[in-house]
Amino acid sequence: QQKSKPTQHSVRSLQSVGLQPDVIICRSEKWLSDDVKRKIALFSNVEPTAVISAPDVESIYSVPIIFEKQKLGDYICKKLELTSRLVEYNKINNYSEWQKMVKLYEEKDPNKQLIIAMPGKYVDIVDSYVSINEALKHACAYFGYNLKLKWINTEKEVENDLKEVDGILLTPGFGSRGVEGMIKCAEYALEHKIPYLGICFGAQLMYIAYCRKCLNLKDANSREVCEDTPYPVVDFLEGQEELLGTGGTMRLGAMEVYLEPNTKLYEAYKQKVIKERFRHRFHIIEKYIKDYKNTDLIISARDKTGKIVNAIEIKGDHFMVGTQFHAEFKSRPFEPSPLYVAFIKAIIKNKYNKIPNPLF
Repeated sequence: QQKSKPTQHSVRSLQSVGLQPDVIICRSEKWLSDDVKRKIALFSNVEPTAVISAPDVESIYSVPIIFEKQKLGDYICKKLELTSRLVEYNKINNYSEWQKMVKLYEEKDPNKQLIIAMPGKYVDIVDSYVSINEALKHACAYFGYNLKLKWINTEKEVENDLKEVDGILLTPGFGSRGVEGMIKCAEYALEHKIPYLGICFGAQLMYIAYCRKCLNLKDANSREVCEDTPYPVVDFLEGQEELLGTGGTMRLGAMEVYLEPNTKLYEAYKQKVIKERFRHRFHIIEKYIKDYKNTDLIISARDKTGKIVNAIEIKGDHFMVGTQFHAEFKSRPFEPSPLYVAFIKAIIKNKYNKIPNPLF
């Protein structure tokens, strides 16, 4: 049974310090009943149309639709004495497009489900990867598929958890905890040709996995994880050690990324120069694959100088890409990240043996 008393008390506390709310948005499991709305309006000194219900929803993108149904936007415009909403909020176009997009986000067809493993060290706090989660949802909705995430704690045995997944996204992170389990996930993707995307630390661990498994550098590692590794395939750039302790080793913010032609990354973005956001201190050291001829692993993106590796990938049909940048930060519901779109497209092709068409 819904109770209005807690809301009434909260409003009374506001009024006691001279604050009168114009709108009251009430969170609840279900829609507020008309009776409860009337009580809240009466005892809070607001109009009944200013009491807005905010029930639990399947997707956060449903919230604007719920508010629009209750004419919250119209009420705010009236309260602020705005003569009209922007071209009637483009109700004919944008609102219907938004509804269509929300339906795609709430797609539950079991025949259109993609199971993506998210191995990481912070899986107990899923909001640690909220930007990645949303970017994956954007890309799945783009093709009309639904996403099922499988969180994998890499401090435990991981191989059994990977047997039923359609793709692997190796997450960002810092430090040595759970790293060997994450490297095993990358090795598993290499061996079983499962679509794989490594973000930042996930790209570095993909490189380590490749050096160990394919180049026979058994003890290859990152200096962040093992300072005395004989093969520091992930390390500071030359000269950076002198900057330790000054904060000068962190590569942070939006930067230009120069893509190599005829790569999966170039095919995803369809342009030579893109701008993406970074946050990392250690770098993929290219010399370890330069020493080997005809390797399957290639550098697919660099910085402007050509000295810093921004992305790597495996040649051929197997989608296995690692990026130092965080493409998820620029993903939006109507403009999903090209990198994540390419990843999801590869998963669909691998699982259903078809190339999907975008739905918006």
